[in-house]
Amino acid sequence: MSTSPAGHKHPYHLVDPSPWPIIGALFAGTMFGGTVLYMHGDTLFGIPGPWVMAVGILGILAIMAVWWRDVIWEAMRGGYHTPVVQIGLRYGMALFIASEVMFFAAFFWAFFNASLFPVGGVWPPAGIRPFDPFEVPFLNTLILLLSGTTVTWAHHCLLENDRKGLIQGLAVTVFLGVCFTSLQAYEYSHAAFSFKGGIYPSTFFMATGFHGFHVMIGTTFLAVNLGRAIKGHFTPDHHFGFEAAAWYWHFVDVVWLFLFVCVYWWGGAGATYAG
Repeated sequence: MSTSPAGHKHPYHLVDPSPWPIIGALFAGTMFGGTVLYMHGDTLFGIPGPWVMAVGILGILAIMAVWWRDVIWEAMRGGYHTPVVQIGLRYGMALFIASEVMFFAAFFWAFFNASLFPVGGVWPPAGIRPFDPFEVPFLNTLILLLSGTTVTWAHHCLLENDRKGLIQGLAVTVFLGVCFTSLQAYEYSHAAFSFKGGIYPSTFFMATGFHGFHVMIGTTFLAVNLGRAIKGHFTPDHHFGFEAAAWYWHFVDVVWLFLFVCVYWWGGAGATYAG
């Protein structure tokens, strides 16, 4: 039996020309340029940095929406996501997650380099009051661990063709992701140190902040899949979009466990906690 899309002579997907990569890159450049302007208090042709950054962010969100729309069409109606293509997609997602592991490895390297060989022989540095790991950070750990179980529940429901359970599991996971982000924002607003306060704040905010950014990306990823599940896009044997989101979410969970143990718990051992 042929595994090729209707009207095609082979099972491979030759992607049609698309304007979204170049337009998305331009908006990403606008966002980062606006961020730099905002940090330095500068303007672009009289436009304040925050406004430039906002235009970039809105543009990126718009490009994400239309690009995902095209990919969903290719999978649902175009018939391009054949078994052969799905293997390539899986390898691509696995390599993407591996690159993200290296991304966080750099942050952990910076943290351990500073903490194991601290200037003055003291860590955390004198005057720094880190967070109590068994308050908000521990609550966020429980939330992420629970979200890992709910997304797995959703996956098992999908494999059993239980659409109601799939929707419920995804909805709970998205809710827990929003809870995590909200609690981290609350935590940051009560920090006893600022980003410019030295090596501890820099490594802390870079590592936990970028993880929080990944949580927001993963939550968006899962929310898109929730919308698709409600529309009935997934079947037990054709659901790589959901599977990729679940992989990413589990990766986010594992990184947080390392952050909690290394940065919050071990990194603040013996310190006076911020109240």
